[in-house]
This record gives sequence, C-alpha cells and structure tokens, in this order.
Amino acid sequence: MKKKQEHRIRIIPLGGLNEIGKNMLVIEVNDEIVVIDCGLAFPEDEMLGIDLVIPDISYLIKNKEKVRALILTHGHEDHIGAIPYVLRDLNIPIYGTKLTLGLVEIKLIEFGIDLNSVKLFTVRAGDVISFNNMRIEFIRTTHSIADSVAVAIHTPLGPIVHTGDFKVDFTPIEGEPIDLIRFAELGKQGVLALLCDSTNAERPGFTLSEKTVGATFDRIFSQAQGRVIVATFSSHIHRVQQVINSAEKQGRKICVLGRSMVNVVNKALELGYLKMPDGMLIDVDELDNYPLNKIVLITTGSQGEPMSALSRMASAEHKKVGIIPGDVVIISATPIPGNEKFVNRVINDLFRQGAQVIYEDIDDIHVSGHACQEEIKLIHNLTKPKYSIPVHGEFKHLIHHAKLAMELGEKNVFVLENGKVLEITKDGAKVVGMVQAGNVLVDGLGVGDVGNVVLRDRRHLAQDGLFIVVLTIDSSTRDVLSGPDIITRGFIYIKESEPLIEEAKRVIKDVLYFCYKNDITEPNAIKVILKDNLRNFLFEKTRRNPMIIPIITEI
Repeated sequence: MKKKQEHRIRIIPLGGLNEIGKNMLVIEVNDEIVVIDCGLAFPEDEMLGIDLVIPDISYLIKNKEKVRALILTHGHEDHIGAIPYVLRDLNIPIYGTKLTLGLVEIKLIEFGIDLNSVKLFTVRAGDVISFNNMRIEFIRTTHSIADSVAVAIHTPLGPIVHTGDFKVDFTPIEGEPIDLIRFAELGKQGVLALLCDSTNAERPGFTLSEKTVGATFDRIFSQAQGRVIVATFSSHIHRVQQVINSAEKQGRKICVLGRSMVNVVNKALELGYLKMPDGMLIDVDELDNYPLNKIVLITTGSQGEPMSALSRMASAEHKKVGIIPGDVVIISATPIPGNEKFVNRVINDLFRQGAQVIYEDIDDIHVSGHACQEEIKLIHNLTKPKYSIPVHGEFKHLIHHAKLAMELGEKNVFVLENGKVLEITKDGAKVVGMVQAGNVLVDGLGVGDVGNVVLRDRRHLAQDGLFIVVLTIDSSTRDVLSGPDIITRGFIYIKESEPLIEEAKRVIKDVLYFCYKNDITEPNAIKVILKDNLRNFLFEKTRRNPMIIPIITEI
C-alpha cells in the first residue's frame, strides 16, 4: 500500500523582519517555492558609501530548481526595488498587478534589462494561479499605492494569508475598499497561518483615510499666494492624485520634477491610475510662462536624499528651478527611520531660501499607509489563524504585534528573524533551523563586493584618517634610496605638524635599523613591525589611531 505523502511547509523570511524595508519571504510547500516580494532598504549611518541594501538570496540560488514564481504585493521600492539585482541570478516568472508591473518595467529599463527577457505576468484581485502543491490567490487591499494586494497561498494543510502592506481605508482615492469579506471567508475555511503587516503595531486606533490629506491640500493651496511645491514618494500615486485635484480646483498648472517622479507619473497616466485634465501638465521650461500663483511643482526628495530635486533646490544647485521667497513647500511624507537628519537639513535650507515649509509636525499633510492596532486586530479576528507570524517591521513592531495577537486569544505566535525556518506539518509548527540571510550591499556598480571588512576600513578611515609611509630600498645593499615619505589624509595637516612628521620618520628609520640588524629582510615582515611601532608612536602623541599603510618598493 502506497504511503500517504507527509506534507511539509516552510516559511522563511529573507528580509523585512527586525528592519524597515528589504521585504522578501519564502513559502516552501513540499518541493516548490514561491517568493513574496523582492525589496530593498536604505543604508544605515554606519554603512559608509553604500547606496542600497538588498536581500541575500543564497538560499534561493541553491534551490533555484524549486522556485516557481516571484509574487509582488505592490509597487513600493521596499517590495520591488531589488528585482533588477535578483534577476541576474534568478530569472523566474514575476506576478503582479498592472501598476506594480508598470513600475517594475521602469526599473528594468533603467538597468538596461530587455523586457522581453523577463517573464512578467499581470494579475488582478480575485485571480488565482496554480502550481503543483499550492494555489496563489490575490485579494484586494488598500495601501498608500494603488493596485495593492494580499495573497492567500492555498496549501494541502490550509491557506496561508500574507497581507502585504495594508490599511483599512473605506474611502480610497482609487478603486474599491479592502476586500474584508474575502478575509472572513478564508477565516471560516480555516486559515493555517497569517503573516500580517506590523509597521504600525505600536499605534492604537485606526489609520486615517488618505482622503483626509486632500482636505489639507485644498486649504493650503487656496491660501498660497505663490508657487506650491509638494515633495512625496514618486510611487505614492494616491498622494500625487490629490495634489492634482487640489491644483485643478485653484486653476494651477502641474510641473513634475525628478527622474523617478517623472517616470512614475508618466506610467501612471499611461495606465490610467492618474487622472489629469488635458493641458494641465507643463514642462519645466514652460514655468516662466505662468504666474507664480498658478503653478504647482510635484517633486522627489521627501526623504532628504542628497541628489533629489528638492534637495538641489534647497541648496540652490538645481539647474532649472530655484526657491523663490514666498514659495510654499509641502513635505508630504514621514521620514524613514535614519533619514530624519537629512530631512531636517533640507527643511532648514528651504527656510533659509525664504520658503514657507509645511511638514508632518506642523500640519496634517501625511497619513500612514499601514494599519494601526485596531485594523490589525480586525484582520486577525476575520482570519482566525492557527499560527500567527508578524512580518514587516523592526523587532519592537513584531513584539507589539505578537502581544496584540495573544490578547486576542491566539496561542501559536512566532516572532521570527531573517533566515529562521518555521516548519509546519500536520503535527504542528516549530522553528527548525536557519538559512543564510542578511544584507547584500550595493555600492555603485558593485553588488555584494563590499562586506564587513571594507565597511570596517571605511569607518576606520572616517574616524581616524590615513597615514601612508613610502620607501624605496636597494634589494642588495638594503640602503634606503628614497624616503621615508609620509602622506596623510584625514589625520593631520602636514604643514602644521612638521615636528610630529620628523619624529615619525625617526621611528621608521629606527625600525629599519632594527630589522636589518636582526636579519629581517622580508618586506611583509618589515611592514608588520613598522605598523606596530608607528601605531604605538602616533597614539601616544595624538591619541588617534589612523589606518597605517607602509609601501616598500625594492629595486
């Protein structure tokens, strides 16, 4: 008699837990894998020189024959931004809604990737795609970007519901409200596991509707005597639509600045997710043709990014648009954790230029796209999961979410880390190990070639500077033919520290004498002794510890 198959499900987060951004989750059912989202994160302060952070997909590369699809919940950077990098190693079918894939296409074109070489499949809320061991159902949600979906992964042991980023908005800017009925139907069937957005798990109550921002825009636009400049995320289509609506009421023209904003607005207009009257959109070169009180600029830079259009305007470095005293600048976003100082710098620079700056601390020009506690409780009560796994958030968010779930009477709550493997069988669920997971750092064109050692060196250089010793030695006589020459960067100013430099040269000569007297002639051995002696000398004299690089040339 044939033995009945023992079904095994593995849930493995590769990003998005204990952090904001870099969302990527693996669902493995028997011998098939689907990946949910493929996002990036912005570098932390100590990641000097790093542009972006993406997930480590070593586990997926190792198991590439099992990977069936990449499923996208929506089009924000922290959910799609790593796709061009991942496609280099894993060219798998990608499923997403129309707007989400439209934004993916923009990214692929920017990276020079031929769209014909990528397998993109458009889905809508309500669609189902099937594989051998699972079916993926797309469920309508509301978020701060149009066309957002949750996914239900139907497995032999029951459905796994992944909310994606969501909030319960009954008056969305575009489309219908979140499909709570479908969540409830799944709950009646019996949800095996719920993976729910934790970003706002600390915040009580409900998240305000996006439409509340529109009323604030109406008031500000009607009172503004000059230009209005609005900075927001380029992918925040709903926010952009509300800017357009308020501008239309006041008879103002719209000008879009910033490469990503221009690309996304054009794509959203093309796909019908943005609606704007004919003739309302003008080019930056046409600004001088209209009175200041008839212009609205929509721009990038809500996070204080140094190269964004708003930052360059604030520092008077933008080639075509400068800040004019009397401009009203609205920063319609909350700073991502770690970006606060960059945003504050831009705000200060805008005030110095004579602008009136309106930001979240002083007016209601932003609402979150993430569910607060009551909305999270609602999803839990509707789905009644057997197992709960908080996702998307720092550790504190996951813990607050876990406490909410337990307050609702849920017994099986798992707070995971990136790389932890949660295995579910008919007998229960438990953490069974770890897979490789972490940060892959993107620096310019380099992907993953900057690791902890390089970052440590960069921090060392930033803190204490560089001290280089250059020597040329006769390989036969061991005489010093030139040098020692000393070059420093970020340590001391040589012209003002000549006594220290002369003492350092004496230390170098003493080391060379010691080495030759003791028959130490191998250059690497000399370098080690030289570095040790110089390190001790420089620390004694300056209480600083620069990076020391001896360069010894033998001829």
